[in-house]
Amino acid sequence: MIRNELRVRPISGAEHTAFLADQSNVSFLQRPEWAQVKGGWKPESLGWFEADTLVGTALVLHRAAPVIRKTLAYVPDGPVIDFAAHTPAEVLNPLASYLRNRGAFQLRVGPGLMRRTWAAGVVRKSLGKEGMRSLEDLEPVQRSEQGEQLVQALRDLGYAKQETGMDFAVGQPEYVARVSLRDAAGEQLEADAVMASYSSTTRNETRKALNGPLQVEVGEVVDMARFHALYDHTADRNEFTGRPLSYFENMHRVLNGSVPGSCTLYLASHEGEDLAAAIMVRSSDRAWYLYGASSSAQRKLFAPKALMQRMIADASAAGCQHLDQGGVSPTLDAQHHLAGLTKFKTNTGCDIVQTTGEWDLALNKPIAWAFDKYMAWRKK
Repeated sequence: MIRNELRVRPISGAEHTAFLADQSNVSFLQRPEWAQVKGGWKPESLGWFEADTLVGTALVLHRAAPVIRKTLAYVPDGPVIDFAAHTPAEVLNPLASYLRNRGAFQLRVGPGLMRRTWAAGVVRKSLGKEGMRSLEDLEPVQRSEQGEQLVQALRDLGYAKQETGMDFAVGQPEYVARVSLRDAAGEQLEADAVMASYSSTTRNETRKALNGPLQVEVGEVVDMARFHALYDHTADRNEFTGRPLSYFENMHRVLNGSVPGSCTLYLASHEGEDLAAAIMVRSSDRAWYLYGASSSAQRKLFAPKALMQRMIADASAAGCQHLDQGGVSPTLDAQHHLAGLTKFKTNTGCDIVQTTGEWDLALNKPIAWAFDKYMAWRKK
C-alpha cells in the first residue's frame, strides 16, 4: 500500500479541538486553549494531513528572539500524532520545513513518550543506598521500544537533546512522578487500592486525614483567592516567587470554558480555616496535580494528603491512567538537593517515568547558535 506524504498546514482552533476530542494521551499543554493561559508566547495550531484526512495536531508556541523578528518554535509535550503509524521523519520533517519557511530559527519538541518506568517502592528503598547514584543503577519495571526508537530517530534527524544532568532545566522535565490509577490489566483502581503503593507512614497519615475533622470541597473560580492566600504563604515559606492570582483565575475560566471540569480547585479546611488547596488539570485520559499550597497550622491533620486522595479518587473515576505530580531528578544520592522531592513523591506512590525529553533542531544555524549563547549568558 502506497502511503501519502504528510503535509503540515495551519488549522483553526475548532478543528484542533475537534481532533483532540477523539484522542487519548493528550497533554493539556497541547490543547489550543492552553495558549490563552500561557503568556509571552504567540500560539499557532498546526495539523498533519494524509491526503485530506487530519491525522495529527500541534500547538506551537512562538517566542521572538531579542532584536530580530525570528522565533523559537516550541511544541511542549507534543505533537499529538501516532508515531507507530507515521515515522518520526514523516512527522517532523514537514513540520521543520513549514516553520523554517515562516521565520522560525529553532524548533523545540518534547514528544513526551515514555521510555522507562521505575516502581515507587524500588526507588524509595534505593535512595541513599550504597552504590546507587542514579536511576541508571536500577532495573526499570517497564521499557518502551517505541520511546527508545523515537529517541534514536530524533538523533538521526539532527535534533540535539536538552541535557539537564541531575537538575531541572527550562521546559518540561524528562523525569516525572506519576501515581498509577490502573492495575496491570488496565482496570481502574479505587482510591483505597492506590494507597497500597504508598509508604507505610504516608498510608497512616492519609487514613488519619480521611478519618479526621477536615472538610474537603471543590471550589469555583471565586474561591481561587482562598487558594492564592495559601499559595503566597507557601511561596514565602519555601522561598520561591509565585504567580499572581489573576493567572490562576484565568486558567480556571479558560480550561473549564473549553472542556468543563478539566480544571478543578480543591480546598481542605477545619473550623473555617483553610489548611490546604490544590489544582488538578485533566486532559483526555491523563491528570496532573498542577499546583498545591498549604498552611503551617494544624499540620497533624494532614490536609494535603486528604486532597491528594480526593484527586486520586476523582481522576480514577474519570478514567485517567495516572495522576502526574510533576518533575523529579534521576538522582539516588540522598545528599542531592532534589533527593527530598523524589522521596516525598515516591512515598505517595509515584512511579518515576523517564520520557523522551525535549529536543532542539536549528532551522537557522547562525541565529540558533547566537540564541543559545545569549541564553547561557543570561543563566550566569
